[in-house]
Amino acid sequence: MKIKLIQGDMEKEIDIYSAEGLSLMSDLWTKVSCHNRLMYEPTWLGIPIIQFPEDIVMMQELIWKVRPDVIVETGVAHGGSAVLYASILELIGRGRVIGVDVEIRKYNRIAINSHPLSKRIALIEGSSVAENIVAETRERIGKDDKVLVVLDSNHSYDHVLKEMELYSKMVSQDSYMVVMDGAQGLVWDIPNGKPEWKEDNPLKAINNFLSKHPEWEADSYYTRMHITSNPTGFLRRRAV
Repeated sequence: MKIKLIQGDMEKEIDIYSAEGLSLMSDLWTKVSCHNRLMYEPTWLGIPIIQFPEDIVMMQELIWKVRPDVIVETGVAHGGSAVLYASILELIGRGRVIGVDVEIRKYNRIAINSHPLSKRIALIEGSSVAENIVAETRERIGKDDKVLVVLDSNHSYDHVLKEMELYSKMVSQDSYMVVMDGAQGLVWDIPNGKPEWKEDNPLKAINNFLSKHPEWEADSYYTRMHITSNPTGFLRRRAV
């Protein structure tokens, strides 16, 4: 089976069962999913979680593998991701989530604090790149804690790159920093996308960061489902 791709004056037929076809169909599904806001549909244990199902599964795998003592997440939103991470830590039997957001809305805070897993979640309100917020986050991490970081707040290039420089220092060796929503650079041309996303996106920040930090590498194992908001976004700090 083939699909014909028409883009401007260019036409091309692609076998959907080929490697090229898989890549194309994955990109197209990502575009269509984003246009229809399907990532807003899932919930985790009753709390909205703004992620693709494939990325939810990959985060579960990653946390189960790393077994961190602390997960730092920037960008709390409704709190579904924090609850997801806390639920895996609960099964492991240890660990906590530190959620940082510039604004934690009243009803989101109530939902998180009243959740059965709230004992594993601490919230910090303020800009994730503000010096005092970064310092407060560091103070909540023990000297021997194994730390995993998830960056999912403001998705502009400048903000993400600054977050990466600040929070990468908290990540333990052989643990991960997950930089969410690099797919913003893929969906800039969907009907409700923004042209500036083509250049102003987390993926560009990731590539810049990796070019300057050889101690970090992208782990493609966690994007093997192909449908992901986080292309090149699962970054491992090499053990040295």
